[in-house]
Amino acid sequence: MSIRIPAEWEKQKFIVVVFPTNHKDWQHSIKNIQASYIEFINAIRKFQKCIVICDKPEILNNFFQNFNNIEIVNIKTNDTWIRDFGAIDFYKKKKLKSYNFKFNAWGDKFESNLDDEFNKKFYKEELIDVNFILEGGSIDSNGDGVLLTTSKCIFNKNRNSAYKKSEILNKLKSLFGLKKIIVLNHGYLEGDDTDSHIDTLARFINKNTIAYVKCYDSHDIHFKELNLMEEELKKTNFKLIPLPLPKAHYFNGHRLPATYLNFVFINNAILLPTYNDSINDKKAYKILSKEIKDRKIIPIDASIFIREHGSLHCASINHYY
Repeated sequence: MSIRIPAEWEKQKFIVVVFPTNHKDWQHSIKNIQASYIEFINAIRKFQKCIVICDKPEILNNFFQNFNNIEIVNIKTNDTWIRDFGAIDFYKKKKLKSYNFKFNAWGDKFESNLDDEFNKKFYKEELIDVNFILEGGSIDSNGDGVLLTTSKCIFNKNRNSAYKKSEILNKLKSLFGLKKIIVLNHGYLEGDDTDSHIDTLARFINKNTIAYVKCYDSHDIHFKELNLMEEELKKTNFKLIPLPLPKAHYFNGHRLPATYLNFVFINNAILLPTYNDSINDKKAYKILSKEIKDRKIIPIDASIFIREHGSLHCASINHYY
């Protein structure tokens, strides 16, 4: 393939995160979320470089005794969910390039002017502008020409209303050199602002295997939809690995989108979000440890991240060699 989108387990040059400072979204939990980000960053930098975007870099001196494997970049953003506005890497004739898609904060739900300009300020490598809205969390690649996504997001009229469904699929196939796109019509999480991003529901863990969220409680509001999603996945001919839906978490009176599928591949490890769920946290860890033997599984408490409806994968973006 002359064009290829990598799988997330491929060798990474660095990971990028946005450190929360005075973002109004986090004022209810600013100290807690900053502590959570420090744990996240420290876990990353043990294995590879972590670039930290921070519009008040001086405050980071309060959190780190040293900056080994950390680079600080001062850029203002609207939000911390860089997975969705950061550039998406691809290879053309084996040379790394990055697409700069348009970003409208998941269908104009929030302000996004700074986020939409981020890539032009940050990326030094070849950046190719694409006049098309696409968020990194809405797609997942097996690195071998197959892309996983959801119809609720990818075909949502709040993104690319000028395009027909067939035109959207053809555009993605062309941009990423795809052989196949698997579009799931079912599956969602309460409290998710993204219109059912795939990185909360189902992910490739190797070229031939998809891990997905499974609801075992018939009384849970997600039970029907997630079981319908499971039936769709069974028709893909990929090996399937179910991860349990965490117990229900609430904040300010609404349910939060806790999911183990928002894990992060880094070099030689996987950072697994956990939610102070003594039963399911252990189950998810055990399942991934069994299925992914070539990487260390590192649990990271993401119970604060989900207060703003995202988790570890949403909060980071990978960049490759």
